[in-house]
Amino acid sequence: MVAPNRNSLWGRVIADELAKAGVTAAVIAPGSRSTPLTLAVADHAELETFSVLDERSAAFFALGRARRTGEPTAVICTSGTAAANFHPAVIEANQSRVPLLLLTADRPPELADSGANQTVDQEDLYGDALRWGRTLPEPEPTARKLRSLRTSVDRAVGATTGTPAGPVHLNVPFRKPLEPVEVEGDVPADLAERAPLAVEGRDGPFVERTEGRPQLSVPEIERVADAVAGADRGLLVAGPADVPGLDAAAVADLAAATGFPILADPLSGLRFGEHVARSAVTVCGGYDSYLDGAGAWPDPEVVIRLGASPTSKVLRHYLRDRADRQFVVDPAGQWREAEFTATDLLVADPSRLAGAVADLIEEDGENGDGDDYRERFAAAERDYWELVDDARDDETFEGQVLATVAESAPDPATVFVSNSMPVRDLDRFGRPRAADLRVLGNRGASGIDGVTSTALGAGSTTDDPLVLVTGDLAYFHDSNGLLSVGRCGVDATIVLVNNDGGGIFHLLPIEEFDPPFTEQFVTPHGLDFEPTTELYGLEFQRVPPEEFAETFGASRDRDGAQVIEVVFDSEASHRTREAIHERVDGTIHGE
Repeated sequence: MVAPNRNSLWGRVIADELAKAGVTAAVIAPGSRSTPLTLAVADHAELETFSVLDERSAAFFALGRARRTGEPTAVICTSGTAAANFHPAVIEANQSRVPLLLLTADRPPELADSGANQTVDQEDLYGDALRWGRTLPEPEPTARKLRSLRTSVDRAVGATTGTPAGPVHLNVPFRKPLEPVEVEGDVPADLAERAPLAVEGRDGPFVERTEGRPQLSVPEIERVADAVAGADRGLLVAGPADVPGLDAAAVADLAAATGFPILADPLSGLRFGEHVARSAVTVCGGYDSYLDGAGAWPDPEVVIRLGASPTSKVLRHYLRDRADRQFVVDPAGQWREAEFTATDLLVADPSRLAGAVADLIEEDGENGDGDDYRERFAAAERDYWELVDDARDDETFEGQVLATVAESAPDPATVFVSNSMPVRDLDRFGRPRAADLRVLGNRGASGIDGVTSTALGAGSTTDDPLVLVTGDLAYFHDSNGLLSVGRCGVDATIVLVNNDGGGIFHLLPIEEFDPPFTEQFVTPHGLDFEPTTELYGLEFQRVPPEEFAETFGASRDRDGAQVIEVVFDSEASHRTREAIHERVDGTIHGE
């Protein structure tokens, strides 16, 4: 490995070891201090690079790639506030367990606390949001330091996919020259001959990391199986999935063996997929509405909870008030049940546990009251989706957009939903479907920042169509992320649900206090979003709600990126949701 100076050598060794450790892509936010890293990564044949001008957008783009693939994506920036702009994505990666590798260039140590331009304290910049992090030593062309560098890169990549997965930070100081100019005597001409292991590395990672998956002992699995098999009434609750996600077949096997319905969050990886068509499996998606009035139903005796906390507040409160015994399964042993009523924490890989418990339960179909309990949920699902279908023609029904996307998104497709109302409407109105839909969202910290960038990052990993459903405030907040459509070559159908402000606040008691409700919470903006598509070279259509389904269907067969804006009145939409909820109560619960 020939290099004109030590910085170039350092950057090339980092890029080489990233590729050998399994990293396949890097997102680069342009800057000066990161020049050695940028040139090395861009020049490496095994690393795909994406140039994203804004650091916040770049980090979320990398987050989207990592979330979609389950593999670490690197993101590079210069020193100073550039690194600080990674922080929102770091928080999301931490809380949603996404493998993200941050490479921040830094000034040399002697400039710290000196008032030097573009110099901030970048050590421990991201606090306890990291799985691991360190500031690398200054570049030096010595065998031991280069071996240390390769080891650090391997440790960093490995830590991103540990248990739990998450963000890792390598802070990389450089002093000038940053460009690949010849510096006489800087790198010994015979370094590669004297230290081939340090300079060239190994055939594969310098340090091979092997990490097992946590599992229970056989007696412990039998204890869980006994509790499940002894219950006439039980539920499998799947919240938003961790990376890389649940094995849907294993969870479906458990559902078939027990007769337990699966209450599947839209981001769980279980609401959509071929397992939905299995006759012995009931996948439920309407629970956010009909569980709210299920006071007369018999309580579940056993609940097995997989993934993160469900999006549905109704479901969370139902489990708080009605479940006698709740098993929370988490491979990292962390507590993700904020009502604090769960009875058991199982530190185990959820997919393996589901398969092991299913294997221990005899599938004889004689579940007694268990069959009746599953049929109660199956009947509620049938009645519920008929009521939703009846409401689809209501032009004030904002949820029809998400219902249509769930029903008619291409198979296969990647579907990304924004926080605030879109993910809640998908939760309530996205009907389970036997289609290969990878439905994603940023539910770790549940912010509206970086939504577009994350979606485009996810879309960049696959040739499958990408559908992004976003609200107007989230669209505005990350409008600069649209630049990645052209710069990174990502086609997308972007569905913009515009209710002129923070429609979600209609769900809160503050709605009754106006003023200040309208101006300080809903905050109507009155923006015309069509010029944003002209700025970024996208197609734009504004359609009334009754034409959305046809327009969305037509967009599936078109290349490029289109923005389909559907305009609603947020208060009217909320009143329609309330009316549907009342009809559900009256029909399903006889009120």
